[in-house]
Amino acid sequence: MISPEELPKLAKEHSKTHQRLLGDLKKKKPKDLDQTMLLLHQEVFEQTDCLSCGSCCRTTGPLFTTKDIERISKKLKLKPGEFVSSYLKIDQEGDYVLQKLPCPFLDLSDNFCSIYQDRPKACREFPHTDRRDFQNISTLTLENVKICPAAFGVVQKLALVYEKNKK
Repeated sequence: MISPEELPKLAKEHSKTHQRLLGDLKKKKPKDLDQTMLLLHQEVFEQTDCLSCGSCCRTTGPLFTTKDIERISKKLKLKPGEFVSSYLKIDQEGDYVLQKLPCPFLDLSDNFCSIYQDRPKACREFPHTDRRDFQNISTLTLENVKICPAAFGVVQKLALVYEKNKK
């Protein structure tokens, strides 16, 4: 697995290739893209130990839905308003996001999440490489490959698959 330290350099080196690939997939979606992405995602995550990285929790914050806020507040034995005022703010798009990073629920010594079972939906789905209609999240994917070694690995494998299919 790629280390979080070497990822920014690799992501930059492959940026144009990734942009071209994801742009092409957005223009003309192969009928098997979602199935291919699911298989590549599973393959990469069989070899991925997220606890050895934690980059997502250190560098980006999830969006919090109303259900997330209610569930996490209950877990922390806080009223939803207390949870919001203690941990969240509203961003430019009107979404609830963390006030500061790294995530306050991340133990920086071992990358364990203190609310893992109750974590936000966005955290559960990160890095979104197994999502339906994958071609619609190409901008998000280009950002995620910069911070997530697994997302980078999935997109690299995807490039190999579609390069092979072109021949």
